[in-house]
Amino acid sequence: MSSASSPLHADINALYVDHHNWLHGWLRRRLGSAAEAADLAHDTFVRLLTGRTERCFTHPAEARAYLKTTAQNLCINLWRRQEIERAWLEILATSPEASYPSAERQAMVLQALEEVGRMLQSLSPKAARAFTLAVVCDMTDDEVGAELGVSGRMVRKYVAQAMLGCLTLAARQTAAELRHEPLP
Repeated sequence: MSSASSPLHADINALYVDHHNWLHGWLRRRLGSAAEAADLAHDTFVRLLTGRTERCFTHPAEARAYLKTTAQNLCINLWRRQEIERAWLEILATSPEASYPSAERQAMVLQALEEVGRMLQSLSPKAARAFTLAVVCDMTDDEVGAELGVSGRMVRKYVAQAMLGCLTLAARQTAAELRHEPLP
């Protein structure tokens, strides 16, 4: 499809021509990697192109602010994925090599960890922390409550919120498997 085929594509083409080099440079300085900067600059424009609402910018500074905010959010997502991957690699490093899961299984574990991480990010910080302390650290409700400064009953509510999020992830997985479709 040519850029002249729709006003939206023409606008995005103009935004790309006018701001791509600036955005790539900003990301390169932020990330320290030209390759990661190129990927995230591309993803920023893809988000703009596939967004649900059309964006009209009246001033170049407005366009750059939007692009910078979108790119910043993508950086945060990248850093979060990298942190999860580092933690997974640390766990693998402490395990005997013979017990390493296959590369396919490792990719599945990382994807699941990223999904749980995103789900925890959607919760309040206290709910996410309560779930982590209760489930990962195997702390009692009262111990978690003392750590967070809330009652044991509130801890149970927080953990229930997180468990509902986990069940929702499991239901999505099951539905995708039933449809024989890969997850996004």
